[in-house]
Amino acid sequence: MIKVIGIRFRTAGKIYYFNPGDEELKRGEHVIVETARGVEYGTVVMPPTDMEDSEITQPLKPVMRKATKEDDEKEQRNREKEKQAFKICKEKIVKHGLDMKLIDAEYTFDNNKVLFYFTADGRVDFRELVKDLASVFKTRIELRQIGVRDETKILGGIGFCGRALCCHTYLSDFAPVSIKMAKEQNLSLNPSKISGICGRLMCCLKNEEETYEELNRKMPNPGDTVTTDDGFKGEVASVNVLRQLVKVVIEEGDEKEIKEYKASQLKFKPRHRKERNKDKDRDKNRNNSEEAELRALEQLEKKEGKSKLNDD
Repeated sequence: MIKVIGIRFRTAGKIYYFNPGDEELKRGEHVIVETARGVEYGTVVMPPTDMEDSEITQPLKPVMRKATKEDDEKEQRNREKEKQAFKICKEKIVKHGLDMKLIDAEYTFDNNKVLFYFTADGRVDFRELVKDLASVFKTRIELRQIGVRDETKILGGIGFCGRALCCHTYLSDFAPVSIKMAKEQNLSLNPSKISGICGRLMCCLKNEEETYEELNRKMPNPGDTVTTDDGFKGEVASVNVLRQLVKVVIEEGDEKEIKEYKASQLKFKPRHRKERNKDKDRDKNRNNSEEAELRALEQLEKKEGKSKLNDD
């Protein structure tokens, strides 16, 4: 076991582990640490905790010190300088005629480097821009191309649910999301309904995926033939996955009746044996334009890859 402390350098950013040493640190306090890109000012999000050696990448760098009042003031000055740096960089981009969208500017705590985050449709030759910026700021310059998910994480916003975006408030990393998750949760496969404001599949599709997978294993599909515990055979009309309730059409002579049963009261073939065929039938019924949009979404998900905001 080894004692570690978890530190973030931006809101909802990745948590990095450091050796707390003899410092008594609490959640929410600020510290000064040395990172791969220089001396940085971070926030404690996980107080000193014992973790297994196998969970930590060694060697751990120590916390240099708890942030002082002077450190806090310097960090505030850096935030103000970033606004000016952002403005200057936008002007230089226009001057050089580059097809790129500037998203954010960031100073390292020691002012040893200025990072500019941008998005672009393809590769951008920004060598002359870097030289121009270096002559203005008199320090190291890094231009980092990021994806639309990272852009949304930095800028924030309100999701379709009416709440602040998950990626901007608490998600440290982007979990892989797929169309299969939407199918599992029986959501509309209209791309506009399952995409976030970044234009990619909504991250929250991952939140309840495991729960739906477990519940769906216990449920028949609409159209399946089932046998009830009171001896009837019928066809499934609809299902309520969360409540584990099934409406079954029962035929008695010339009459049909819809009865509701708990999933545990029914006998049927397990869902996973038929799932592939059911999905194929559902795909056939979807119009071609939606199908093309869904394929394009899946390709974009694979292309996006890991977040470019982290310094691993």
